Amino acid sequence: MEKKLPVPPFTLETAKQKIQMAEDAWNSQDPEKVSLAYTPDSEWRNRHLFINGRKEIVQFLTQKWENELDYKLKKEYWAHTEDRIAVRFEYEYRNKEGKWFRAYGNENWEFDENGLMKKRYASINDVEILAEERYL
Repeated sequence: MEKKLPVPPFTLETAKQKIQMAEDAWNSQDPEKVSLAYTPDSEWRNRHLFINGRKEIVQFLTQKWENELDYKLKKEYWAHTEDRIAVRFEYEYRNKEGKWFRAYGNENWEFDENGLMKKRYASINDVEILAEERYL
């Protein structure tokens, strides 16, 4: 059985550890690696998209990072319960036309007993920025 430490019930310390692990994985820009933090049947809402399962997660992230170049993400703890974590995040990227963006958002995560994320709901807004306004 797959297990991704730390597992619920979360403490403040283990919730923050889980957030840092997610940030590190997403910054690797390795869709396969990232997908292993989720249950095989994980449910996502990412902006207007509904994504189900690891195969769709890998497809989504592959396409995302082909279009969001020089991607850099920072996540911040917001709140947690025994098996849920809420985060605030921002990331910066450059599109293929060379324009820079900063994306802001919130995520709500729900985990199974093995520490795999079974639900991820993300609300995200993009703001175009100048290259000299980058700080990540």
